[in-house]
Amino acid sequence: MSEAFDAIVLGGGAAGLFCAATAGQRGQRVLVIDHAPEVGRKIIISGGGRCNFTNVHTAPDRYISGNRHFAKSALARFSPRDFIDLVDAYGIAWHEKTLGQLFCDGSARQIVALLLEECAKGAVEIACGVPVSAVDHADGRFRVSFGGREASAPALVIATGGPSIPKMGASSFAYDLARQFGLKVVQPRPALVPLTLPGTEALFRELSGVSTEIIARVDGPWGKAAFREAALFTHRGLSGPAILQVSSYWQRGSSVTAQFLPDRAPGWLRAAKRDRPRASLQRVLAEGLPERLAEALCDRLALPGELGGLTDKALDAAEQRLARWAFVPDGSEGFAKAEVTAGGIAVDGLSSRTMEATKMPGLYAIGEAVDVTGWLGGYNFQWAWASARAAGEALIPRLVDPNA
Repeated sequence: MSEAFDAIVLGGGAAGLFCAATAGQRGQRVLVIDHAPEVGRKIIISGGGRCNFTNVHTAPDRYISGNRHFAKSALARFSPRDFIDLVDAYGIAWHEKTLGQLFCDGSARQIVALLLEECAKGAVEIACGVPVSAVDHADGRFRVSFGGREASAPALVIATGGPSIPKMGASSFAYDLARQFGLKVVQPRPALVPLTLPGTEALFRELSGVSTEIIARVDGPWGKAAFREAALFTHRGLSGPAILQVSSYWQRGSSVTAQFLPDRAPGWLRAAKRDRPRASLQRVLAEGLPERLAEALCDRLALPGELGGLTDKALDAAEQRLARWAFVPDGSEGFAKAEVTAGGIAVDGLSSRTMEATKMPGLYAIGEAVDVTGWLGGYNFQWAWASARAAGEALIPRLVDPNA
């Protein structure tokens, strides 16, 4: 026999749990189903185990979507301050790192515990370790078969995320379900992911482990982007915060440019030649870059000898190349290493205020499952909280039988 609920939430991650807690505390009977043995598994590993739970600089222009206006409504109605207040109410100590990123002082499990307690306050039922075997819709109700049980509800929330980090159980389930009910899906792609370099860039593979601050730039189909943060050379290519950021905008075949020594003023190499004509280019570069990187760049620039023996034209060309050093990645490290998934359930089929499917009443999609992808640094968690709150407040209130 089917068990009746007011809402069924598929996915026990950040968005799913927060949505369920919101609806449950509004008096609705809510069921959360997750195939993993415990909820919040991606929360637990996030932020190096300390959960970068939001970013104080959250704004709609820090998200990529097929509709750049879509995230505005939800983000405006549930801000970073709102979630910080909740964290504070639970006595969870936190600190701000660079660029507005907020982390727990202790463990990311504190955020999971917060979400579970919020669900408990709303008497939310949570079923873990039970994969969904079937979902259908008839007579105004969604029916979900899972672990030998069947549940039904007038509202169904897709909160199962995307396929990033498959070792945690991530899959394309959300997209298959969305298509089943007539929603479009924007081609998913790995985002916030290291990029790989071809064999022609073997020189830089020898720099594995070397890191330096750069301005990384990319001009892709999702817009122009530039980020000033650290870049890391790896045995496969490029990583580090600056590269992860631009990876969300990059497409195969396009280049990523790195501005080395971003604080140097135009004409700095000519000035170095005037002041220290007997210094080598490698020596000058090594004053602002790791020694191994300075050596590799000099090998590519092919300007040996003292600065005094080099023409101003050659120095100008070297300076320009250092300011826009182009790399052409041959791919990325894929969903296995991607922090999030870009693309997903198309937002043109959803209400920006409620996250409800416009052509399928009662069906909602939130969090990473949706075609809204934030920058690195807590932005995707804030989207999870904001979209979850929007859907949780919009779910159909439970109808109470006056004769019961």
